[in-house]
Amino acid sequence: MNIIIVGCGRVGRSIAEQLNAEGHSVRVIDTNPQELDRIYDTENIMLIEGNGATMTVLREAEIQNCDLLIAVTATDELNLYTCLLAKNAGVQSTIARVRNPGYISDVSVIKDDLKLSLAINPEFACAGEIARLVKYVGVSSISSFAGGKIDLIKIEVKEKTAIANKRIADLGSVLKGGIRIAFVERYGELHIPSGDFTLRVGDMVSFVAPSAAAAKMLRQLGVISNKTRTVMILGGSKIAFYLAKILRETGLSVKIFEHLPERCAELSEDLPGVMIINGNAMDEDLLVSEGVDRADAVVCLMDTDEENMLASLYVKQVNPKAKVVTELGNLKFDSVIDKLPLDSVIRPKQLTGQFIIRYVRGMQNTIGNNVETMYKIAGDRAEVLEFSVREKSAVTGVPLSRLNFKDDLQIVCIGRAGKLITPGGNDTIEKGDSVIVVTKHKGLTDLKAILK
Repeated sequence: MNIIIVGCGRVGRSIAEQLNAEGHSVRVIDTNPQELDRIYDTENIMLIEGNGATMTVLREAEIQNCDLLIAVTATDELNLYTCLLAKNAGVQSTIARVRNPGYISDVSVIKDDLKLSLAINPEFACAGEIARLVKYVGVSSISSFAGGKIDLIKIEVKEKTAIANKRIADLGSVLKGGIRIAFVERYGELHIPSGDFTLRVGDMVSFVAPSAAAAKMLRQLGVISNKTRTVMILGGSKIAFYLAKILRETGLSVKIFEHLPERCAELSEDLPGVMIINGNAMDEDLLVSEGVDRADAVVCLMDTDEENMLASLYVKQVNPKAKVVTELGNLKFDSVIDKLPLDSVIRPKQLTGQFIIRYVRGMQNTIGNNVETMYKIAGDRAEVLEFSVREKSAVTGVPLSRLNFKDDLQIVCIGRAGKLITPGGNDTIEKGDSVIVVTKHKGLTDLKAILK
């Protein structure tokens, strides 16, 4: 596909690099040449210096041949206007980043008038991810599929975890009710395990489980015992605002630490029921006096990655039982970060990139099997995809045992008429199903690609 990206900040660069890696023709527009120079791989990405909200520059980017325009500048109004220009130039699909909390409900109402295909709020999406993580103290990551009916849950196997040193084939008492192990990460290697695979202490195990059964499973494993009740948020960013709003609506007690008095005033006005503390979240005495050693969860959302990492490590030292979520925007030393005692790391720009790639893959479908949901996991080494089967094909109506699947790939769940099926060899995929696939193969755009 021919894709134009207007805006080359952190989100724009991440999207450009991911779409380029997926084989698309990408053009990036920005007024700042220094931002353009930061794109990691420019060999296959065309860079254009100029104002992407002008038809002159859009024509230079060959807007007439564009299949999708993505506007992710720092200004919401500029993004919306750019998408409107693109639509009037004949572009079928446009995506705008809209970050202002006051615009969210308005954009959804006038989306058709703006001729907008999709509006993305990275901070709101990130807050939703964190809220799911905060729900369970012992969970490293959690993602949702099938309209929230299925969860992908990652945990670390510890000495007292019920599955430690056991073969997967021997876990029938735990892995029932539609629960299946999708991935195991061990010493930097990623495994899609068979029944003979033995789980070891230190393994990171990803389960696919019906949402209704997830909490019971985690309690059986000894991962969680109590629900989260108190949450401390370090930093008063947009993500912090959305997160506090979500958490308060679920009845949790929330504190936000913010060093700027004017931002504290804004948060106090917009977040009734949330305690706003004007102070430096890197001040140990302040954190202790406000009960950081007793909090159920602490979320580090400060201005720099370094601050967030240091604060997270400090919290784990004084409150080992707390759930700690760490935002990282720039640091990419995954091999180092993975070895640190951090509970959960969240990267907002990667979430936005995944959201857009999922949309792009949906646009590419050739046989009517849409990628409804997609998550990259384990440092982008694997993917979990949810396909919506809209037409019959080579994979429908045939028992799974007779299909020649690619290696390093498995079907972990089939949704049919509101019911969830843990597939066996005699099960089939049918038109209308929702199918969840886990794989090391990248770039799958339709369901038939799961076959050799």
